[in-house]
Amino acid sequence: MKRLIAFIALATMLTFGVNKVIIAQDVQEETTVEQTDSAAVSEDVVPTMETESMETAMETESDAPQSFHQVLKEKFIQGGAGFMGIVLVVLIIGLALVIERIIYLNLSTTNTQKLLNKVETALENEGVDAAKEVCKNTRGPVAGIFVQGLDRYSEGLDVVEKSIIAYGGVLMGRLEKGLSWISLFIALAPMLGFMGTVIGMIQAFDNIEAVGDISPTVVASGIKVALLTTVFGLIVAIILQIFYNYLVSKIDSLVNDMEDSSITFVDLLAKYDQKK
Repeated sequence: MKRLIAFIALATMLTFGVNKVIIAQDVQEETTVEQTDSAAVSEDVVPTMETESMETAMETESDAPQSFHQVLKEKFIQGGAGFMGIVLVVLIIGLALVIERIIYLNLSTTNTQKLLNKVETALENEGVDAAKEVCKNTRGPVAGIFVQGLDRYSEGLDVVEKSIIAYGGVLMGRLEKGLSWISLFIALAPMLGFMGTVIGMIQAFDNIEAVGDISPTVVASGIKVALLTTVFGLIVAIILQIFYNYLVSKIDSLVNDMEDSSITFVDLLAKYDQKK
């Protein structure tokens, strides 16, 4: 789990770093090309024509539509590296935990009906030891519960039921592992955004105090930072909340399968005990 989280965090950071380097290179190349073109034009045309062409180029560039990725990156930078970076770290760690839980829960999913049929066949043909081998060769919490019950079969069905209930509680704890951290990040992301909002408003009032004027230009930067941090914090919380609800529903499904299959499993052991 730790290696997976570290790998995902490193990959995400490298992705953002590479994107920044590529964008910086593109901007530098565009600047170089524009400087070369303007130098060539200045040799052939009068200064008035040069000014008009530059204004036209600037208007065309400003009117060009930006992609969603570019807009998002621009707004992220405008929000400030302080709190926006912390919100980004919260998103990366939260997604790493989510991916780890999704992989674990998918690996824990078992075709319970198929497993019950194999256990029943093994009990009828070869006995408890064969059924235990079938369960050991099957991954998932349901198979683990069956192994626990078969280990206690010689002590009676009452002991089998108690051991299944006790071990089922342990497996439920394993399935829910990490959900508390994800819920923490869901609550933490908007809190960080609201804190950035407060800090942005303080900056706006500082600008008013320094300039001695309440013009929109003076307070715009601080208010913009305040709103951007809130928006990004809410976006992170929404993304993690969606995955959190998916994980909760997946765990509920696994728990229901564990309970239903455990009841059927005890019935199989009771029938096998009567045939002996």
